Amino acid sequence: MECVIYQERTGEGEPIDCRQQDGGCQAALDRLAGLKRDEFAWIRMDEPRQEELQRLGEYLKLHPLAMEDAVQAHQRPKQERYGDALAVAVKTLWFVEQTADVETGEVMIFLGPSFALTVRHGADDPTVEAARRFSQQPEMARLGPVGVLHAVTDVIVDAYAEAAAQVRAGLTELERCVFSPAREDLTERIYSLKREVVEFRDAVQPLVPVMQPFTTARDDWPRQVVPYFRDVTDHLTRTDTEVRALDDLLVSVLDAHLAKVGTWQNDDMRRISAWAAILAIPTMVAGIYGMNFTHMPELDWRYGYPCALAVMALGAGLLYRAFRRNGWL
Repeated sequence: MECVIYQERTGEGEPIDCRQQDGGCQAALDRLAGLKRDEFAWIRMDEPRQEELQRLGEYLKLHPLAMEDAVQAHQRPKQERYGDALAVAVKTLWFVEQTADVETGEVMIFLGPSFALTVRHGADDPTVEAARRFSQQPEMARLGPVGVLHAVTDVIVDAYAEAAAQVRAGLTELERCVFSPAREDLTERIYSLKREVVEFRDAVQPLVPVMQPFTTARDDWPRQVVPYFRDVTDHLTRTDTEVRALDDLLVSVLDAHLAKVGTWQNDDMRRISAWAAILAIPTMVAGIYGMNFTHMPELDWRYGYPCALAVMALGAGLLYRAFRRNGWL
């Protein structure tokens, strides 16, 4: 756990030493008890245990359902109001190039009159970058706890845009392979990428209506924060549109690949049919002469056997030439 006390007037931050055996909870509680009117605390927790969050949540007067959501994670992007506290659940997301997988995590953000609490789950931690930006932009700290909400969501939405660009690059590579002359079955790769895009869409799409209310003035928030949230929402909407386009394009790529696979199968069937027709002539002639009748044509002729072979070869050669000319072979 990490805790920083910010001065709203100056934007300066005071880190609290949270390296005690109890995870620093008592140190944070002691400092929270002495907060001044122009101060607020930003508490960052990474995958906390139930008892850790329970102790802090009781002091901050967080609703039990909100704390349960924060511990268990796996929440759909949403915002809930519990008395004076606002709870916002946001999915974190990043793209793994080695496996072409979209990995997700979660950040739960609690805002109160004098505190901001972020609870992170997953390998990616956007609060680290958000804290760095917060320290470089003192004007954000002057906005109070709502500035923390903006900083964290801004970092997460930027990561969405970066992941969308990487997925777009992977899709472009798939398109190149689909329309290349090589005969390679890409159905599994296309389906795998589409599954990742669906996971991407499930993280981005529900967040749009969650962020929309933050783009209008609220009585309990500084008016200066509205343009910042409008900027974040604009980036989020563009990413949502990009993800929808990627999803639709993947459907088209899969259809095109399946059509190409069908064309390969038709070509194979034509080749098989052509070779079967070519082999049918010598099979027919050999079959007739293999019936062992007493009276067969040209049995006593000296050149009957070579003539039969010549007829087989000529018939097969003519069919082979015809099929080659028509593109079957």
